[in-house]
Amino acid sequence: MNNKNSALLMQGNEACAEAAIIAGCRFFAGYPITPATEIAEIMAEKLPKVGGTFVQMEDELGSMAAIVGASIGGVKSMTATSGPGFTLMQENIGYAAMVQMPCVVVDVQRGGPSTGLPTLPAQGDVMQARWGTHGDHPIVVLSPSSVREMYDLTITAFNFAEKLRTPVILLSDAVIGHLREKVLLPSKDEIKIEDRKSPKVPPEEYIPFLPDDDGVPPFAPLGKGYRYHITSNTYDDRGFPCYEPQVAAKLMDRLHDKIEKHKDEITLTDELQMEDANVAIFAYGCTARSARRAMIIARQEGIKVGVIKAKTLWPFPDKVVRVAGQKVKAIVVPEMNKGQLVGEVERAVRRLPVDVVPLNRTDGLMISPEQILAKVKEVV
Repeated sequence: MNNKNSALLMQGNEACAEAAIIAGCRFFAGYPITPATEIAEIMAEKLPKVGGTFVQMEDELGSMAAIVGASIGGVKSMTATSGPGFTLMQENIGYAAMVQMPCVVVDVQRGGPSTGLPTLPAQGDVMQARWGTHGDHPIVVLSPSSVREMYDLTITAFNFAEKLRTPVILLSDAVIGHLREKVLLPSKDEIKIEDRKSPKVPPEEYIPFLPDDDGVPPFAPLGKGYRYHITSNTYDDRGFPCYEPQVAAKLMDRLHDKIEKHKDEITLTDELQMEDANVAIFAYGCTARSARRAMIIARQEGIKVGVIKAKTLWPFPDKVVRVAGQKVKAIVVPEMNKGQLVGEVERAVRRLPVDVVPLNRTDGLMISPEQILAKVKEVV
């Protein structure tokens, strides 16, 4: 791809693959699944051209294991899937979170549960992205609502993963994945790329899981002279299993604190015409497109509506939502599920005099601007 600020007609999944390579991804392991397969196809074609490796695995569990292994070897890695495959990856997503291995997992959501609606969109994996694997694990989840955002947030996902030593989920959907739009991409010198920190001490002084002041331990890839142990058990600073209560508590606190310390940087939102809004629409993914159009129509009819578009779903942007809740009389939350983030919105505005109004659809079709507008008119 010629990345020189030229306008391109690009598909969302294509934008994801191109951005991953720009971000430095050099290993992809995956298993074909609609509606994410184009990502794997493009990576299979283009990774070898930049010295990278593509592997089609036997299943999604193996795919996740492979990208964690590649990351341990010091290579930026990614996989892509949809809901059923995402379910199979959960065990090793938990492993990646526990051993603090950076990697990116793309979930192009489709209707479920089980095989569900293989070719139709949904937003039913929001809670699975946060709590799909067991234990109180930290996670970062990003959600694009356009082809350009798919490109930008793929790079952001790699940057967050590398900076924080954590798996990052890019939670797309079938609409954004298969959408084709005219996009103007940034030039390479406009793109910031993060790489994981390296140790500043010789191998004999290296303590592999002792964090710096930012809460993140420096990383030494295997094969570079630094010897250390990795385990999925609770471990001490040197990576060896340890079941002492104080060690377990310290590790869990560190896993969460490194995310919490960077929460303001991680939680990305766009606020549209919220300055004078009486009603807010909280939306994400493809539904944010309908929300924006509903806002425009409402404004034309004299109804002061604004939109909070969440580009980060986890950690949840509760500060932004609470500030909005202090100004508006109602927050409408359209979701293509049975209501997975509306509870987080309610929690964020708890004890404020604001109504939180869900709008849900699970038939494989997008929530339309007209449906959102009708819900807005119920509360004004």
